[in-house]
Formats: sequence, C-alpha cells, structure tokens
Amino acid sequence: MFCFQCEQTAKGEGCTKVGVCGKPHDVASLQDLLIYALKGLSQFAVEGRKVGIADSEINTFTVEATFSTLTNVDFDPDRFVGLINQCVDLRDRFAEKVKEAGGKTDFAEGPAVFKPEKTIEAMVKQGEGVGVKSDPSIDPDIHSLQQTLIYGIKGVSAYADHARILGQEDDKVYAFIHEGLAATLDKSPDIDKWVGLCLKCGEINLRAMELLDAANAGKYGSPVPTKVPLGFKKGKAIAVSGHDLKDLEEILKQAEGTGINVYTHGEMLPCHGYPELKKYPHFYGHYGTAWQNQKKEFSDFPGAILMTTNCIQKPQNVYKDNIFTTGLVGWPGVVHISDKNFKPVIDKALELPGFTEDQPGKSVMVGFGHDAVLGVADKVIDGVKNKQIRHFFLVGGCDGAKPGRSYYTEFVEKVPQDCVVLTLACGKFRFFDKDMGDIGGIPRLLDVGQCNDTYSAIQIASALAKAFDCGVNDLPLSMILSWYEQKACAILLTLFHLGIKDIRLGPSLPAFITPNVLDVLVKNFNVMPISTPDEDLKAILG
Repeated sequence: MFCFQCEQTAKGEGCTKVGVCGKPHDVASLQDLLIYALKGLSQFAVEGRKVGIADSEINTFTVEATFSTLTNVDFDPDRFVGLINQCVDLRDRFAEKVKEAGGKTDFAEGPAVFKPEKTIEAMVKQGEGVGVKSDPSIDPDIHSLQQTLIYGIKGVSAYADHARILGQEDDKVYAFIHEGLAATLDKSPDIDKWVGLCLKCGEINLRAMELLDAANAGKYGSPVPTKVPLGFKKGKAIAVSGHDLKDLEEILKQAEGTGINVYTHGEMLPCHGYPELKKYPHFYGHYGTAWQNQKKEFSDFPGAILMTTNCIQKPQNVYKDNIFTTGLVGWPGVVHISDKNFKPVIDKALELPGFTEDQPGKSVMVGFGHDAVLGVADKVIDGVKNKQIRHFFLVGGCDGAKPGRSYYTEFVEKVPQDCVVLTLACGKFRFFDKDMGDIGGIPRLLDVGQCNDTYSAIQIASALAKAFDCGVNDLPLSMILSWYEQKACAILLTLFHLGIKDIRLGPSLPAFITPNVLDVLVKNFNVMPISTPDEDLKAILG
C-alpha cells in the first residue's frame, strides 16, 4: 500500500504497511481500486452529459462511494468488494444508454473497460496495480496536483452526500465530480490546467457547502446561540458522534419516552444550536473533549455510542459491543445500522448502566452561524470602528493526535483581550471550553459550527468586507487552520478559489504537495506553515 492523503501519514511521507489511522493493506488497496473504477464510471457520465443523459442513481452512488474512501470512514473490506462490483455494473449499464444516445463509448483500455477479479485476494492485487504510486512515469508536480484534485473531490463528495440526504442537490456538483475524476486519467503536463481544476474543485465545494447549509437550516432551523452542558445527567445514555444531523434526529425521535438522554460527541456539538433538534427534552449535553482522548472517552462512556461518519482514529483499538455505526461508516466487528432503525442502539443503552448520578460540569456556547452573527453585525462593526475589537482570528479545522496540535490551544490562550476568535470543526476541541469573556456583549469565542460551516464563516467575512467597503483580504481577519483529512483539502481549495491569502496552515504541510506546487501556492496565496503562537501573533498584530 501507499497512502498519504491525511496529515498524520507516516514520517510525513506516506504509509506503506498499515495506515497511521489503522487502515490495513487490503482496505487501502480496495479503496484504490474503487477510485479507479469510479474514474471509469465517470468517463461514461461525462460522455452521457454531452448527449443529454444524466443518471441520479449514478450521481448518488458516485458521492457515496467516493465518500467511503475518506480517512477513517470505512475499514470493512467486504463492503468495498460490493462497491467495486456495483460500480462496474452501473458503468456497463449506463454505457449502453450513452451508446444508444450516440455518445462516445469506445474506450479501449483503462478503468472504462476494467473487470474486477472474483476473489477478494485477487481484487487486492488489482488495487496494488492502480494505486497512488502505480505510474512512475508521470511528472511529480502533475501527480501532486492530480492527487490534490482527487482528495478535494473526496471532501466535496462528503458534503454533497450530506446535503442529498436532506433533499438538496445540484447536478453541477455531480457533473464536476465526474469531470474531475475522469480528468485524472489524462497525463497532460499542462500545470495551469491542473491548477485550474483544483480551483474549480474549490468553487464546487463552496456550492456543496451552500447546499448543505440550506439543507440543515431548512430542515432544522438556523442555529441560535445555545448553552450546552458538558456535565452528565443521571440516567441511561447514548452518544452520537460524527456529522450526520439526520441520524441524530432519528435517534432523538426513536429514544423519546425511553428515559435515555442523548449526548453529542465530536463534530455533533453544534447540533445543539438547531431549533428543531434542541426542542427534544432528552437532548441533554456534550460528551468528550479533544480528539486524541477518544479511545479513553469511548471506553469510559456508560451507554451506547453511534458513529455517523469518520471521527475516530484506529477504530479497531476501541472495539466494544456498545459501539454502532451507520451510513457509510463500517468497521469489521462493529454492528452496522443500515436502515435507520436504531432499536439495537436503544436496547444496548437500556442494558448498560448509564450515569448513576448527576455530574455537573462546565458549559459552552454554540450556534454562532452566519444568521446569528450577522444579526448583531452592527455591534461588531461599531466594535471595530470604536477600536474595541482590534482583530478577528478564525482558528479552526481538523483535530488529530499529534502533539504539535497543542499550538492551537496556546495560540487561542495568547490572543489579546481586544480580539475575537471564531472557530469551527473539531479543531476547536483544543480550546472550546475556555472562558474568554466578551467585548461589548459579543463573546470573544464564537463557535460557528461544523467543518462544512466554513460556508457560514465565508458569509460572515463577506458581509463584513461589504460593510467596510473592502476586500476580505483587507479585513482585520487572519485564518489559522489545522487540517487532517480530505474535507479540509476541499475547504482549502475553496479559500484559494475565493482568493483568500495569508492562511497559516498546520501542524504540517500535506505530503502530497511537491515543492514546486507549494511554490505556486506561496506565490499566489502566500499560504504559510504555522511557526509558534508568539511568532505568528507578532507577525499578524505587530
């Protein structure tokens, strides 16, 4: 195997025997084979659109299958065998439709005509032949940009799938995913072409996040500032982790009247701000702190745990019979709920002891999405004009287990009292419970939401730029970002598409970015690695 799609890849170069995330060789090879098969399906999808044919089943399958290859989502080799066979079946059936419509179908080689082997061992071998390092003849910089594009598409697929589940779709998103995957079969040395495709991926990701924002708010209401307890209430318990609001809603509905309290974990924390979710009286609080403590947190939790998306490292190390998965998530040995009937989760929660007494704790505030923040925009603008607010920092992104991520905690702790910190995604768990006070009634720490709520942060920044009659890059705003997996890649491409400059990125730079590609990013966007909190604050504030 060879995999370098996440920030924690071995030695900062690539995992070659087993993933740092715990992904075994067979799963890695089958994921590579699935992406290869999806490229073939995408070739026909591109040709189909040229003759006016698009297929909703293929659109849905493409984003689901691509999403399944994200870091820490699916570690079940049997499920990948099924996805690969399904992909080829869809490809061949759709090819007939394209041919009947007069479209191009005479591909002579490659993934458009690939046939999977019959056994899992043989399919793993096929995957080894089409993996990341399978073509040594390709120019390293072109290869770097192609992989950047693929990882960006993986992130777009995740957001598009979440939006689709709640009824929000745009064929433009599906069309680009197919266009981008098919394009990676081209060995063209035109670096401008590949940079352009990566920036277009950022543009499409903005649309996917917009769809998801509309889906979440349309279904559950716009988030409102809400206090969330970090302590526990006596009684049976379920913790829901991940990103999927629909799964959380279903758990809340099905657990009504059972005496079970439902807690969030990880990126589900912002769900407490949605009016249609917070109305459930048994939706109590948040369980868990930073990502690096997940194994202990899950071992200590006295109830059932539902994992809705990628949100834990090395899941095989926390296998317990109180953990369940749903959606695309799959790990060998863990019960998977495929039909949103969460009775097994509820039954397990009732069987386990739950919390034996009330355990009061701190609380945190969530719900500062674009509607909530722009609702007090006049106070924010006055605060800047009156020099009460000197600077805004967006400190957010992915969390991870590397010790270097303590940078983000220290950075926020050292932000001066006349500055405001906006945060989003699971990176906030490094500092989300800090009491930072307020400036003129505006909290100094504003939780904007999940990683996809980067869309909200963009809307806030754009509105402030309009109010001050300047560009976003001219605002007293700095972005200090952490990355771990492929949704972060898609978001970074979105920021580049928007022309955002001076981003500080850490804890390390992507291993799939070559020095020449990095040079392009530095010259065009002045992206830079984090250094130390003191040095970076001094450089920003003077």
